[in-house]
Amino acid sequence: MLEPETYTGGIVETNGHLLRLPGYTLLIDAPQGISAWLKTKKVHVDALFLTHQHFDHVLDAASVKEQYGCPIYAWSAFSRELTLEKFFGAITGSAFSVPEYKVDFVLAGTEKVIWGDHSWDLFHVPGHSPDSVVSYLKEEKLIFSGDVIFRGSIGRTDFPGGSTKQLITGIQEKLWPLAEETRVYSGHGPSTTLGREHRNNPFL
Repeated sequence: MLEPETYTGGIVETNGHLLRLPGYTLLIDAPQGISAWLKTKKVHVDALFLTHQHFDHVLDAASVKEQYGCPIYAWSAFSRELTLEKFFGAITGSAFSVPEYKVDFVLAGTEKVIWGDHSWDLFHVPGHSPDSVVSYLKEEKLIFSGDVIFRGSIGRTDFPGGSTKQLITGIQEKLWPLAEETRVYSGHGPSTTLGREHRNNPFL
C-alpha cells in the first residue's frame, strides 16, 4: 500500500503530499516551505500536480520547478484570478504575490493522466475553486482531493467562483460511486476515507 508523506505549512496550514512510486516521485501541491522540506527528503521530484491554484497551494510551485526541473500539471493555466492573492490581500490588508510559474500540462477536459507506471483518473469538481481537480489511483484506492473534501468538512465556497451546490453535486456524482475504503488525502487536516465522509460528514 502506497503511503504519502505529508508536509504542512504556510499561513493556513496547507498540506503538500509526496508520493514515492516505483522509479517516480509525485508531489501534490506546493505550499510555502515545501521546497526546504523536500531537500531534507533527498528525493528528486518528477512531477508536481496542483489540485487547484489558490495561493496557499502554489506559493512554492515556482521554487519546486526551479529546484527539480519537473513539469507542472494543473487543470488550468497559471492565473492570478485563480491564485486569489489580490482577494486575500484585500481582506487581510497584506500585499503579496505568488511567484509566477508555467503549467506545462493543462489538464482541462482530461480524464486520465500517467504518472510513473500508473494511470490516474481525474475528476473535475469545481465549487471551491473553478479549477479544482481530484486525482484517483484505483488500484491503491487512493485520492488526493485538494480542498474539495476534508475530514468532516468540504471546501469553502465563499471565494470568487465558488458554489456550494456545484461542489456538493460534484462530490456526490463523482466521488460517492467509488469504494468506501478509498483513502482521501486533502489540502488541509488529516486523511480520511470516502466511507467515513459519506456516513458522517455534516455538509454532505
